[in-house]
Amino acid sequence: MRRLWLIFAQAVTVSVAVLFVLNTLKPEWFKNAAPAAVVSILEAPGNDSQAPAPAPNSYADAARRSMPAVVHIYTAKDIARPRHPLLDDPIFRHFFGERRDNAPAQRASGLGSGVIASADGLVLTNNHVIEGADEIEIALNDGRKFPARLVGRDPETDLAVLRLQGNGKLPAITFAQQDALQVGDVVLAIGNPFGVGQTVTMGIVSALGRSQLGINTFENYIQTDAAINPGNSGGALVDSQGNLVGINTAIYSRSGGSLGIGFAIPVSTARSVLEQIIATGQVTRGWIGVEIQEITPELAESFGFAGTEGALIAGVLRDSPAEQAGIRPGDILIGVDGKPVHDPKGMLEMVAGLMPGHSANFRVRRADAEVELKVEIGRRPAPSLQR
Repeated sequence: MRRLWLIFAQAVTVSVAVLFVLNTLKPEWFKNAAPAAVVSILEAPGNDSQAPAPAPNSYADAARRSMPAVVHIYTAKDIARPRHPLLDDPIFRHFFGERRDNAPAQRASGLGSGVIASADGLVLTNNHVIEGADEIEIALNDGRKFPARLVGRDPETDLAVLRLQGNGKLPAITFAQQDALQVGDVVLAIGNPFGVGQTVTMGIVSALGRSQLGINTFENYIQTDAAINPGNSGGALVDSQGNLVGINTAIYSRSGGSLGIGFAIPVSTARSVLEQIIATGQVTRGWIGVEIQEITPELAESFGFAGTEGALIAGVLRDSPAEQAGIRPGDILIGVDGKPVHDPKGMLEMVAGLMPGHSANFRVRRADAEVELKVEIGRRPAPSLQR
């Protein structure tokens, strides 16, 4: 019995050795005929034939989920050629008479990005991407191209809504929950930088609520170090799950390229503008007709104030709601409908958020007293009509 066992053990050892040598020298022999046990040994962990495991820190799923909803926007418009200076020269006109400049207008093109906000073809982008354009074409991530028309725009937040004139259901992006973003969160910027094609860059949220940048009237930007370059404007800023958290809008740059400081309009603002434009074709904001100024320590000292809270009324427009309510230059606005006013930016946002026709209580500091005034909110004029 012992002799039979030794023979069996030696036979198994020799067989395994032969299989190992043959698999090493002639692996193709075992491609289709290797026993299951041999296959399991060859594909054991640590063997070179094992399929690569997914990267643990990859954001491929987020990119795959959001990229189809990000589009390329191509615009075209006519630009009048500059008039030749000789045509305005009196001596030239004296000798050659009045001459018309019949040079044809130049055709200018531009590019940017956008985000499909609904499956029926509504696209969010920046106002500066489509401003002045008389032709708009949208290219989807899959290569399809469609004409688009302007539904409405809001220059004061630099947002615009387009309607893609195509057929069928489109890949719409998913909006993130309002105020879900935090400093330090990972974000992806998706767009068409420099026209090279759809590109994804990764970074983190560097800051929230950035304002006083001089970019737009209403500023509440997400700051990120994800690379944003010309052509990214209007593209998507998404979180690590692929949900839309912002619309890429601007960069801080001295060279024209990304320096790691980019700004995006938060999804809460984009959603509000989108809903108003869909409903009425425009964005309606409150207005009282005053010019406001920040209270500096020097101004506070000259007025005899202990702090710099509030907004200084530097001017009041004639026949405006503020003038009719009795607000005067030199007043310090410190409260609107029971909410404290900390600075001019906060005052502007508070008033803009009130509906035209609403009667609001304004609390102002005048000389050494506080005065309550009733102001009927007016409709904020379009930027071109504001004086």
